[in-house]
Amino acid sequence: MKKVMLLAVAILFSAIVAFAADIHPVKGVSDTTKKAKTAKVVYTCPMHTDVVSYKPGKCPKPNCGMTLVKKSDLKKKPTTMKM
Repeated sequence: MKKVMLLAVAILFSAIVAFAADIHPVKGVSDTTKKAKTAKVVYTCPMHTDVVSYKPGKCPKPNCGMTLVKKSDLKKKPTTMKM
């Protein structure tokens, strides 16, 4: 009877350890997905879309000097002026 109880306790302990080991990697996966959501902001010149920068500034093309804007801002509809 003691052998059966010892075997039952050993199986129960193994099951608890195996279940607990499966929980921890899931937490690590959620941490990496949070880091992946961070997106870099890309800036470009409205006149020269081939100019790309990861920080704001001025267009380096000669005789331009326009302020670089976020790439997502170019997709917005331009506002029309009424005369």
